Amino acid sequence: MSTFRIMKVLPFCLLVCLLPLQATASEFVNTTCTPELENTRERYEKFKRQHVDKKMAAQKCTAAMKQKKIYDDNNVCKKTNTFILADAKEVQSVCKGQGIYNNESHYTESKKKFRIVVCTVKKQARKPKCEYKGKCLKNRVIAVSCKDGLPVHFAGD
Repeated sequence: MSTFRIMKVLPFCLLVCLLPLQATASEFVNTTCTPELENTRERYEKFKRQHVDKKMAAQKCTAAMKQKKIYDDNNVCKKTNTFILADAKEVQSVCKGQGIYNNESHYTESKKKFRIVVCTVKKQARKPKCEYKGKCLKNRVIAVSCKDGLPVHFAGD
């Protein structure tokens, strides 16, 4: 075979060999999570940890805030934190058709009324000296920020 013919065939062989690799690489890229989806999932998990607790009681505020590691920046005691007394699916439903989007506030408000516990710091301090008093409230409409069908921020009641 002449050198000229080999030189013509060589790029073709290279192309044929690299195509399967390119397909595999693009398949890998398409199946990995995008950073935005990972960020939404992380924000949802943080929301659940900080705001969803079906068995929460007003007298458990200090213990719950410590156990769930809920603090403001620099380990300062968080002034207030609200726990929704429901399971995660009930709260998630607010972002999946069981809520009404408010154009003024840009939050989604629940159609259903929830029981909540509001924990308020007794005296401003730093971790681990945070002490809270709790108050149980009934029949509250909750407002949340939704992202990709998940609650990611508690806006109020």
